Amino acid sequence: MFKFLSREPIHDPLEAPTPTDETTVKTTTCYMCACRCGIRVHLREGENGPQVRYIDGNPEHPLNKGVICAKGSSGIMKQVSPARITQPLLRKPGSERGAGGFEPISWERTFEILTERLGRIRSTDPKKFALFTGRDQMQALTGLFARQFGTPNYAAHGGFCSVNMAAGMIYTIGGSFWEFGGPDLERAKLFVMIGTAEDHHSNPMKIAISKFKRDGGRFISINPVRTGYSAIADEWIPIKPGTDGALFMALLHALIGSDLIDHAFLKRFTNAPQLVVLDEGAREGLFAFDPDPERGPPGDGRHPHNKLIWDRADGTVKAAYPEGIGEGCDPALEGHYTLADGTRVAPSFQLLRERVADCTPQWAAAITGIDAGRIRKLACEMGETALHQAFEMPIPWTDAWGKVHPSTQGRPVAFHAMRGLAAHSNGFQTIRALAVLMSVLGTIDAPGGFRHKAPYPRHIVPNYRAFNSPEMIRPDTPLNAAPLGFPANPDELAINPDGSPIRIDHAYSWEHPLSAHGLMHNVITNAVRGDPYRIDTLLIFMANMAWNSSMNTMGVREMLNRKDEKGEYMLPFLVVCDAFQSETVAFADLVLPDTTYLERHDVMGMLDRPISEFDGPVDSVRIPVLEPTGQCKPFQEVLIELASRLKFPAFTTPEGGRKFSDYPDFVVNFQPQPGIGFLMGWRGKDGTEHLKGEPNPKQWEAYAQNNCVFQHHMPETMHYMRNWNREYLDFAKDKGWRQRNDPVQLALYSDTLQSFRLAAQGKTQGRQPPEALRERIDTYFDPLPFWYPSLEDGVTDREAYPLNALTQRPMAMYHSWDSQNAWLRQIHSHNYLHVNPITARGAGIEDGGWCWVESQWGKVRCMLRYSETVEPGTVWTWNAIGKADGAWQLAPGSDEARKGFLLNHLITEELPFANAHGGTTISNSDPITGQAGWYDVRVRIRPADPQEPKESFPQIASMPSPPGVIGKAASVLTYFAGGRRK
Repeated sequence: MFKFLSREPIHDPLEAPTPTDETTVKTTTCYMCACRCGIRVHLREGENGPQVRYIDGNPEHPLNKGVICAKGSSGIMKQVSPARITQPLLRKPGSERGAGGFEPISWERTFEILTERLGRIRSTDPKKFALFTGRDQMQALTGLFARQFGTPNYAAHGGFCSVNMAAGMIYTIGGSFWEFGGPDLERAKLFVMIGTAEDHHSNPMKIAISKFKRDGGRFISINPVRTGYSAIADEWIPIKPGTDGALFMALLHALIGSDLIDHAFLKRFTNAPQLVVLDEGAREGLFAFDPDPERGPPGDGRHPHNKLIWDRADGTVKAAYPEGIGEGCDPALEGHYTLADGTRVAPSFQLLRERVADCTPQWAAAITGIDAGRIRKLACEMGETALHQAFEMPIPWTDAWGKVHPSTQGRPVAFHAMRGLAAHSNGFQTIRALAVLMSVLGTIDAPGGFRHKAPYPRHIVPNYRAFNSPEMIRPDTPLNAAPLGFPANPDELAINPDGSPIRIDHAYSWEHPLSAHGLMHNVITNAVRGDPYRIDTLLIFMANMAWNSSMNTMGVREMLNRKDEKGEYMLPFLVVCDAFQSETVAFADLVLPDTTYLERHDVMGMLDRPISEFDGPVDSVRIPVLEPTGQCKPFQEVLIELASRLKFPAFTTPEGGRKFSDYPDFVVNFQPQPGIGFLMGWRGKDGTEHLKGEPNPKQWEAYAQNNCVFQHHMPETMHYMRNWNREYLDFAKDKGWRQRNDPVQLALYSDTLQSFRLAAQGKTQGRQPPEALRERIDTYFDPLPFWYPSLEDGVTDREAYPLNALTQRPMAMYHSWDSQNAWLRQIHSHNYLHVNPITARGAGIEDGGWCWVESQWGKVRCMLRYSETVEPGTVWTWNAIGKADGAWQLAPGSDEARKGFLLNHLITEELPFANAHGGTTISNSDPITGQAGWYDVRVRIRPADPQEPKESFPQIASMPSPPGVIGKAASVLTYFAGGRRK
């Protein structure tokens, strides 16, 4: 029984639930954030069928081991959210977008509209259909749909989330943080976290940090703000936003200068000793190669072999693969040399040393705000821990060249970083600098350092070419490559013969060549402008582009309503799929009601974004624990139905019939290659094969019986050094995770970037960037990492706007979903601008007072709170709490609308630039990847006039309720220690 004020726990979360005659317990996977924890859902029969009464963590799940957060346990209130849309809606004829004039229609009518419209586009000009998805975890399906349709205009959320993190590290070490890899806190002694809020890998990270600290580990947080994880760090080092790259360059300067680097690791496992051509010309800055035709073509991003090193042992040049690492060879890391043909060369590490020579701690201190002495001490602490507290683990392994290593070297310095580094227009090179820093310490896939998670590491560059053949955009024809990928050189860009972008978002063009995730934040602006062309239909899944997902919120809302000289919308048809009444829903022409995660099948698999652990691959699923509400239909089912009706080849039998009955059937039976499917577990006709095997018709049942998760533990000999581990490389190739079993040498120096730079300099034949973009490519596509101020800094008066402004995701909320959650909004019903007291008092603003925050792009009025946990040159707020009045079925005048605000109103999606198309602007994004520069804006603050309204600005007209929303919260029973209260 629940005892008021008792210290006894309410219940034991590790105790197995005991279903009663009244309750049942089902397992599935949470989706209250992107952590993907295992959960147990407690159900009780109600008047209209089973109802959720309690959600807790699943102790038998390998990811969270029973731990659950406030978001996860509040999933019950998402299920009964008043904002849930329960039926398809069509905008009424004559009704303006945003006015909420909808009429309910049937799903059959919905499919007829979509099939007719999309069929017409596909049979005439497929690129005029664009599919952009927000926070989904089924990109293997959505990407396949776009490819089968024949449109290159597809991308997911990564371009405005964290593509710099993914691309910057994958192009350097073959993997990245989060689901691709992470810090080995089990064996680390020093943990450095940079630019990370609490929304990524939240529960597992909390578990790991807790144990790390109890075991005596030292935790340093480098962040402008001390919240979340940083609050429990042993030391907080405040840093100015967007300057992390300067810090990393200074740390490299100090480590190399004091010789606190792993020489053996650099020589054997990186391209540090490989010789770079110094002579001017078409090969300048590329790796030297052996001209003997038997050794093959010169090394490049797709074919990394046939490179040279200088052997200090005998003063000769040798091939880097494999002779250069043979016994008795001592590859030079430094010096300048001359090849037999007179070509001047130097090891790439020598060029790195020269690059960081001027990046002193004093230089970085002026940029970052961190004292030079603290930078030197931090470098020393990293180097001393990595090298002098190193350890050996008795795990033998064989490298890719056949050398047997009797043990595995531990390097106990672990790093973790996320959007704080990524969401800047200098983020790619900043993250490259971090990856190089980790590499010189020898921490890559070493015990106690950064560790990969299957299916990573990938090749550098990954063997996934994005679609880049404009002649292959043909009526009723799938693309010959996926819309997204990793370019290795200018020949792989998605551009037309005249150099213009193929894609509506300008991804993979000369503007943003390595945009591995696309630029979703550019789509509406470019489509309305007709740059490079007009489109017909935009389908958006779960992305709130008319509010918090746009960098130019009010401008995007205007563009969605903009009409041409004929009175037709510039964006002719907008389809929105969402489970809730977001701000964007009001602008849709057609609304598709999605399910919640408790009502759907989902896959977190190896073809997409698995939840793998360090010791082996892990995939998981969601299995419905409830029937869909009203007429809600999972978006996956919508895509399967449309693909079948539109007769996509991958979804149709040779006779023209339907190949898959529904999404679960598709997951079981679709195979991109023989034996490889969406799920690894319980394959084979009898369910006895794992990782690879024939489809199993009862695969979903097997997952349901095993906590909705499959985990494979690799032998210990494959746990580490997987970039070069022969056993792992062969294993990964056999299981379909890699196309080749070659070693993955870390790219301290990127010849891929240099190939773009040479084109910009006019030194190579083949594709050339437009004149207006040559200097841009030449500047930013540096093969070595470097720091530069954000692009926005170059067009900002820093004296007029002296403060950096940024957002963080609230630890109790995720995106804009949770402000409608009746439990979570009791924690955050609105947000404040958090400002250091010194800064706020200097501006004459009281704690709790109303103030104006102004950038050169816009202004907001909001409430301010003093906080000593933010560095004085930065102001920040929680993201996505502010709402448009009436959206999400919040009551008129709710705190979220009247007190909450968006920093988005201060941000611009475009910057002044004479671009390649005769325009005067270019995307406010990283020039390499297209990552949105969310955290680059600079602002000033001033007190609001006492006579001004005590409400946030800007305000918009209240949004009307569309038909079919639930409209009221259902009553929910809460369980306490096995009992219940009414």
